[in-house]
Amino acid sequence: MTPPGLTFLGAAGTVTGSKHLLEADGRRILVDCGLFQGLKELRLRNWAPLPVDPATIDALILTHAHLDHCGYLPRLVAAGFRGRVFCTPATKDLCSLVLPDSAHLQEEDAREANRHGFTKHQPALPLYTSIDAARALSLLQPVGYDRPVPLWGQTPTVEFINAGHLLGSAYARVRLDGKTILFGGDLGRYGRPVLPDPSPVAEADILLVESTYGDRLHEADDRGDRLASIVTETADRGGKLIIPSFAIGRVEEILYWLKRLEDEKRIPVLPVYVDSPMAIGALQFYSSRLNELDAEFSRLSDTVLSEQRGQTPGLRRVAAFATTRFVTVSSPQQSADLIASRQPSIVISSSGMATGGRVLRHLAATLSSTKNTVLFVGYQAAGTRGRLLTDGAKEIKLLGRLYAVAAHVERIDSMSAHADSAEIMRWLSGFSRAPRMTYLVHGEPAAAQALAARITAERHWPVHIAAHLERVELPG
Repeated sequence: MTPPGLTFLGAAGTVTGSKHLLEADGRRILVDCGLFQGLKELRLRNWAPLPVDPATIDALILTHAHLDHCGYLPRLVAAGFRGRVFCTPATKDLCSLVLPDSAHLQEEDAREANRHGFTKHQPALPLYTSIDAARALSLLQPVGYDRPVPLWGQTPTVEFINAGHLLGSAYARVRLDGKTILFGGDLGRYGRPVLPDPSPVAEADILLVESTYGDRLHEADDRGDRLASIVTETADRGGKLIIPSFAIGRVEEILYWLKRLEDEKRIPVLPVYVDSPMAIGALQFYSSRLNELDAEFSRLSDTVLSEQRGQTPGLRRVAAFATTRFVTVSSPQQSADLIASRQPSIVISSSGMATGGRVLRHLAATLSSTKNTVLFVGYQAAGTRGRLLTDGAKEIKLLGRLYAVAAHVERIDSMSAHADSAEIMRWLSGFSRAPRMTYLVHGEPAAAQALAARITAERHWPVHIAAHLERVELPG
């Protein structure tokens, strides 16, 4: 029998495509099932068959509902996976938005390729379909935090611990053959609005931890000063502020700060549009789970409910995040009207790295004017339009044509939902003993190398930087 081991099927040497295969006693557990994103060479991996037959995977664990952790699940189901998928209840809720939306985009990309001949395949097919996404959702089994449950029989067990990265996000603690393996997922941050701090963990035999920002520190929290300056300066120019945003998680923090700055009279009262059906759905889930958020929002639960009388149903569902002139944009026609408008406003739209979604049309309409500002508020992977713009590109390809970049391009890193190097080290300091091995995943090479050096120097732990498709045997 193959000795117990761990194979890094994704998020090794890069930040996307999280998939970690745990094998023991002739059984297989896949932890996370994410899409590769960014560079074409990475995206092509989504089309390659997995090194193992999906039908032989006994169970799957999702740490959270971001696409790079859950977006491959419909493809896995289409290829034969039939096991149960364990996740938190909020992750199940958010997956009900993320997976159908991703399937729709896959189908639309295939239709566009066939319509315009942008394909070497006849016909071009989607990576997966809406039917595959629906079948994937039917396999999700929600499990609350801090409650070990068996994956089959009595053991192994999985326990979800709040990671503070996204609504429903978790570390997955798997107990197997007397060992504790902690899959860190994405580690959240300390002292941030909206989400609670990442929960401490005392010990693990094997630890997988992200290294996304392993080589840097985030900007210090300035209580919204930079955002206030960007909003005010753009408004003074009579321009639009376009904020490409991850539809789930980041929109909530942006709205928190805009609402706070407006309440403190530090920015003008402008129309604030959220132009993303998925972001609107996520806002409603966040608003329905205020008790799972940061203490500031937990205290809001009763207040918000008492203030909701008389509001429209749509606004009532997101009242905790709504500014004075807050508008949700759902239909394509509403979005088109907003794009055509030259009224000074703030537009939040996905995707966060400008790889697709409605934000592309907003960028196409605003990049050529010096009045406007584009503000990025999250990680920009290599090869994405967001990375190109933040690196100073003078022109960018959007919707099949090149656009000159005259608008102001700004970046605020303090809103990142990923722990930086110091925050990772703070979290690791909570361990009462060193893991037998710590594997660094979910980071580009320079970031992983810097974090490995820091862990070695400060914690004196054994550390290994995971490589794509590498298999390691679990220490005895």
